[in-house]
Amino acid sequence: MAVKIRLKRMGKIRAPFYRVVVMDSRTKRDGRAIEEIGKYHPTEQPSLIDIDIERAHYWLSQGAQPTEAVAALIKLVDAGKVETKEAKTSKKDLYEAAVAAAGGKTDAGSEGATTPRKKAAKKAEPKADEKADEKAEPKADEKADEKADAPAAEATDAEKSES
Repeated sequence: MAVKIRLKRMGKIRAPFYRVVVMDSRTKRDGRAIEEIGKYHPTEQPSLIDIDIERAHYWLSQGAQPTEAVAALIKLVDAGKVETKEAKTSKKDLYEAAVAAAGGKTDAGSEGATTPRKKAAKKAEPKADEKADEKAEPKADEKADEKADAPAAEATDAEKSES
């Protein structure tokens, strides 16, 4: 099996970035890799080159053939001529700096949510007068329901006696 160290293209159409991978020479460019040993972002300023040089030397000692682009990248990393990019500041830090510059206080993370929580609706309990009325006599609607049900019950009794 012929093993190659090459670039695997990823990203968007006009914003590519690459992974430095070890793979069989017969696989597709973006196919399954044996091992990923680094990454390369050419569109960033300065270009980001991050290769695990120990793993690259291991695979080269095992007979893996690097492509021209990867050979150039490995040579840069070996020579130590790679410019490192500064770490990106987080959005939270940028926000806090902007608020401090405006002279305000940051309340991020101190109290949690800024909107008040909704309280559960309480069930309306009938007053003492209404409770006594309910016990004393049923409502008119309940009486009407009872009357409507009574003829239906009589009809079912008549059907039973006919059969």
